[in-house]
Amino acid sequence: MTDKTILSVDKLALSYGTNPILKGVSMHLRRGEVVSLLGPSGSGKTTLLRAVAGLEQPHTGSVTIAGRAIYDAAAHIDIPAEKRDLGLVFQSYALWPHKTVFDNVAYPLKLRKVAVNEIALRVQSALKNLGLGHLADRYPHQLSGGQQQRVSIARALVYNPPVILLDEPLSNLDAKMREEARAWLRNLIVEMQLSALVVTHDQSEAMAMSDRILLLNGGVIEQQGTPQEMYGQPQTYFVADFMGSNNIMTGRISDIRGSEARVDLDNGLSLWGLRRTNAAIGQEAKAVIRVEQMRLADGPGEHRTQIELATSMFLGDRFEYVFHAGADLLRAWGKTQETAGPRWLEFPPESVWIF
Repeated sequence: MTDKTILSVDKLALSYGTNPILKGVSMHLRRGEVVSLLGPSGSGKTTLLRAVAGLEQPHTGSVTIAGRAIYDAAAHIDIPAEKRDLGLVFQSYALWPHKTVFDNVAYPLKLRKVAVNEIALRVQSALKNLGLGHLADRYPHQLSGGQQQRVSIARALVYNPPVILLDEPLSNLDAKMREEARAWLRNLIVEMQLSALVVTHDQSEAMAMSDRILLLNGGVIEQQGTPQEMYGQPQTYFVADFMGSNNIMTGRISDIRGSEARVDLDNGLSLWGLRRTNAAIGQEAKAVIRVEQMRLADGPGEHRTQIELATSMFLGDRFEYVFHAGADLLRAWGKTQETAGPRWLEFPPESVWIF
């Protein structure tokens, strides 16, 4: 742990009965850093966040904030949630319906018995920073979803916690508002130099908001790294599949040359790609290529195959092409509408991963 580490989790394990949810997870969060806990339902990401918050009871391991142990199974330390001084933003926002915006935001300060005049100053400052100053006297039901979200964040920030924990903070917003809120929240985090741990199941959200991503799978961290590393350098098939929009094909390895392998696929294609597996010639493998890496070509050539184009779909900023390759439907993107019929499609080996 370095002096820049604000949150440290070491070998945290937690089970529900005989069902292990976290299997010895270790991670750290540096000052001013945003780390996203990403993964499918049941991977343990929300349980990890709640264990840090003090809302779940781990069995082994430890959690420290700014060098202070808030949970340590071996030392029998378990600081109650309300005394961990963490900012919490829940998926449901958890606002008091009978309290005004001002009183909702003031609530954590009142719990801490802060002086009345100091509460007024800090609440007004928090509301102003989040563009809510004019809404102080309103009640939650008089606010939009985006405004309720901001009130929830203001409440979490009002006492300057060392770490803010956000559990699916954008999931209650519609698609358009989610994109706007994502940009606003990332900007707020950068401007205020917040240290934030964020749970999300949305890989686009995690990549947009995070400095680092921890991808959980079955209670362990499958891989961690920057968004660019997670997207461009997946170490396992699970990571490659989860982190992008992919074409996935199965077959058998037919040749190996150093770091590359060729796969003869069940759909009749044969592709070269980067080897991410120890499988030998003749063994089963999967070929994964991102949709945006597939290229329409103007004719035959190396790593090109003629495939039947079934249809083009207009997506606003691009067209998505759907191809028939044996029993597989393959997708690619392009800028022009194409009519159905045979087309040459390029599979660049540096963009194909063999797992």
